[in-house]
Amino acid sequence: MNVAYFSPMPPETSGIADYSALLLPALRRRAEVTVAKRGAKRPPRGTDVALYHVGNDPKAHGWILDALRRHPGVVVLHEFVLHHLVSGATLAKGDVKGYLDALERDGGLVARLLGHAVVEQRIPPLWESRAQDFPLAGAVLDHAAGLIVHSRYVADRARAAGYERPIAVVPHPAWPDPGTTSAEIPGSPLIGCFGHVNASKRVPQLLVAFARVRGRHPEARLLLVGSTSPNFDLEKRLQRLGLDADGVVRESRVDETQLWSLMAACDVCVNLRAPTMGETSGTAVRALTLGKPLLVSGTGWFAELPDTVALKAQPDEHEAEALEAALELLVTRPDVRAEMGAAALELARTEHDVDRVADRYVAALEVSLGGEAVDDAVLREVGSAAAAVGIAPGSPEATELARRLSEVELGG
Repeated sequence: MNVAYFSPMPPETSGIADYSALLLPALRRRAEVTVAKRGAKRPPRGTDVALYHVGNDPKAHGWILDALRRHPGVVVLHEFVLHHLVSGATLAKGDVKGYLDALERDGGLVARLLGHAVVEQRIPPLWESRAQDFPLAGAVLDHAAGLIVHSRYVADRARAAGYERPIAVVPHPAWPDPGTTSAEIPGSPLIGCFGHVNASKRVPQLLVAFARVRGRHPEARLLLVGSTSPNFDLEKRLQRLGLDADGVVRESRVDETQLWSLMAACDVCVNLRAPTMGETSGTAVRALTLGKPLLVSGTGWFAELPDTVALKAQPDEHEAEALEAALELLVTRPDVRAEMGAAALELARTEHDVDRVADRYVAALEVSLGGEAVDDAVLREVGSAAAAVGIAPGSPEATELARRLSEVELGG
């Protein structure tokens, strides 16, 4: 199978570029893969299937959307809300009609009228205020011969939007542990939160919860890593809560080596997000690789993480209290942290194993080509389930069972 691979690639500063750098070696052991040069308008001759990685950043993915429109293929939908991408590929280039058409496809005439108001600068841009209400994913779904997604949440959103072609739910691959030396940051325990520091990452609620917990456990520390949004006054919030540099450690932008080093130093990793855009967190997957217990929001992909590896807080009026209770448990129970950490390691080594992920990619691509794919990962796992109902592993019956399970997983 000859695959044309459209994706941002290093040295671009993109999470999806890092993702592709991880996935490509495993995929190339299973298929002939040609990475499209940035700006390519279509797959090269001899391509059996084109694979398009689509995220919400128009700078990183605008050219990929253009190529997809010219030559449909399988889309890896890294998030469902694509308002920034579509507005950047239409309105930002003077294509007002294209933007208004995308809005109307999503939300009918009302959405189109709102788009007119944005164009005339009568209301704030929808991509800043209401992107989740108008995801504009139809601009991609219309051209996708098949989808690869990382969560049932995104698969369900695509189906609800009317998408009827095959969907493969494939886990996000886990990076191998680089063995980086842990940064020397005191804290017992040290709680790490990585990513942009802003309201959508639920940092206000986290700070309130941590301040309460630190009042009872002054040895605990919070590590905030990432750039602070311009409209988010972190210092004022810290002062109001009585949190000083002894309680909260700040690191701004860090490179990949520093990121691993800081994460390795943490006893707990926090990854909160609401509203969700259907994204998957590479930071959370890295935490699994390092065997770190997680505290996440109970939304989207995060809600699908096993309870054995992640405590979850709903982003509602009781969020701060839920975060406080979760932090109290993780601060006071090192045995719980150890148990969750061991489960995180196991999840990274199994469900998120990059070779297993590559097997599922190939199965999805085969289905898009009209073939009957039997997922190798399903074949490996079906043995115990088959034996439980009297089917011998490796028998034709077991193979048929694996085939049916694979078709269900792939949306057939």
